[in-house]
Amino acid sequence: MARREPLSADEAEALFAKVDETGHANEKIAEEERESRRRFGFGRAVDPLSGTDPSGSNVGSVMARASFILVLVVIAGIVIIQFASGNVRREATAELSRDANLQSVTAALRDGVSWGSGFTQFPQDFTVQEASEDTGRIEVSVIDTAYADEMEVMATSQIQATALAVNCLMNPNVFTVVYKVNVHVDDDGRLLSSTFFDFLEPTGQVKPFMTFTWSKTVNEEGDLDVSCSITGLDAETAQRLQDRLGTSPLFGPAPEGATA
Repeated sequence: MARREPLSADEAEALFAKVDETGHANEKIAEEERESRRRFGFGRAVDPLSGTDPSGSNVGSVMARASFILVLVVIAGIVIIQFASGNVRREATAELSRDANLQSVTAALRDGVSWGSGFTQFPQDFTVQEASEDTGRIEVSVIDTAYADEMEVMATSQIQATALAVNCLMNPNVFTVVYKVNVHVDDDGRLLSSTFFDFLEPTGQVKPFMTFTWSKTVNEEGDLDVSCSITGLDAETAQRLQDRLGTSPLFGPAPEGATA
């Protein structure tokens, strides 16, 4: 097969002068293409000599519109998810005061509960040990893997226990809420937390850390008396927390007649 010599500038100009909007130099083929477009609406005008858009398309504006639409979709998706999550948490919170049972307490621990102006989320690893309006008692156990610092575990657990207990105690048939906190520890007794953006859970031994017990009593006048006791801290942990807080003993013997 003979090798065709490249076109000279004049020859190339003469060739493209014959090319119409269909992109064909052959008049017969060009006419067939125009007829097809008239009948079926396919194709679009192409100007191969155009210096700005030889393909006849407008890629830049199309990509800009697509990017803008994508951003709007993402923002709308985030707003919808937040709205739906808020509704789920509010419903889970309201359900505790209406009907405290295994299903409602599990949903509250899984989805979080409304608390103050926001909401409180609980550790993913939890167990509902008791949830009954017949006994008036709710008891749950969680494993905290978010922190490897005793003070942070205590502070966060206090917020979580308070949020759950107060919402549960709004139920007239619930009088006691027990929130048990467990942690992972290494061979030396140091706390372990999740790593790699919380994807890797600690594998150390699970150890009880502390227990929050909220109790409610109602007198003859209908007044509520709500109290909270913290138990389960070993002596060494309690001493370390006391030293860091720089206060008087936090977990010493309770006064006579007080809740320990």
